[in-house]
Amino acid sequence: MLTRRTTLGLLASLPLAPRAFAQARLSYDLVAKPLADGIWMVEGATDYFSMQNGGAIVNITLIKGDTGLILIDTGSSRRYGEALVTLARSLDLRGISTVVNTHHHPDHFFGNQVFAGTPIFALGETRQAALTEGEGFADNMYRILGDWMRGTEVVPPTDVIAGGDLRLDGRDFLALPLGGHTVADLALLDRRTGTLIAGDLVFHDRAPTTPSADLPRWQNALDALDAQNPALILPGHGPADPTGASITQTRDYLHWLDTTLRDGARSGLDMVELMDSPLPERFAAMGAQPQEYQRSVTHLFPAVELEELPRGN
Repeated sequence: MLTRRTTLGLLASLPLAPRAFAQARLSYDLVAKPLADGIWMVEGATDYFSMQNGGAIVNITLIKGDTGLILIDTGSSRRYGEALVTLARSLDLRGISTVVNTHHHPDHFFGNQVFAGTPIFALGETRQAALTEGEGFADNMYRILGDWMRGTEVVPPTDVIAGGDLRLDGRDFLALPLGGHTVADLALLDRRTGTLIAGDLVFHDRAPTTPSADLPRWQNALDALDAQNPALILPGHGPADPTGASITQTRDYLHWLDTTLRDGARSGLDMVELMDSPLPERFAAMGAQPQEYQRSVTHLFPAVELEELPRGN
C-alpha cells in the first residue's frame, strides 16, 4: 500500500506540468539575525505548518566555533537544511562544523540528512524518539507540506550527549537535559554570552505545542531554565527575549491550560465544548491560536478526564 509520502515521490518523477514547475522553485528566504557575540538566529513563522510557510516555523541558532559554525536544530526538510548550508557559508566560509538537535519534533531535525558526515548531537532519549517516531512524523509532514518535503528522509542524531559542561568546536556550554515538551528536551547555555538556547521548552508570543507534553514536568523544566538567569533567551518559536518574559509567558500558558482542562472535566464538558471555550485575551493574540489550543485539547483532555473522573470497574 502506498503512503502519501511514497505517492508524492512517484509524482515527483513524472514530467512536470506548469503548476509543478512553480512548486519545483519553492525556496526558503532565510535571514540570520545577529544577537550576541558570534550568535545568529533564524526566526521562524509563528503559525502552524502550511504550504505558505513551507514548514519554516522553528527558530534556528548559529554559533561561531573554532572550525566553523555550530548549528542548533536543522529545520523541517531537506530543502530547509540545504538553505541553511547556503546561509551558513555567507556567515563563515567554513560552513557548519557541528549540529545539535534540541528534541525530536520534525521541524527541529528533518534537515539532518544534509549534514551527513557532520556530528549531530542530541540527548539519548531524543535519538531513540527520532528513530521510533520519525517515519510517522515524515508521512504527516509530506501530507501537510507536499513538495516542500521533496527528497526528505529521516536521519536521527548520530552522537549522544549528557548534561553538564560541554565543549562543542571549542565553545563552552552548559547542557541542560530536561523534558516536558517532549520525552527529552535539551537546552544549551552559551558560557561566553549567557545566551540560553531553550528549544521548545520556551515559546514567545506563540502558543506552545503539546502532542508529546507532560505539563508538570515542563513546568519544572521552566524553573530550571529560569534559575540560570540567562542574559538572552532564544525560544524554540517566537522572538528572542532579553527580559525573561518568554519563560513567564510559557509558564502562565501551561498553568492556564492545565487548569482549564481540569475544570472542564469536573464541569462535565465534552471535548467539543471545551474547544469552543473562549481564550483569555493574553493568549488569544498568540501565533497559531486558536488552533494550537484546540489541538492541545485533543492531545491532553482524554487523560485529564480519566484523572479527574475515575471510572469504577
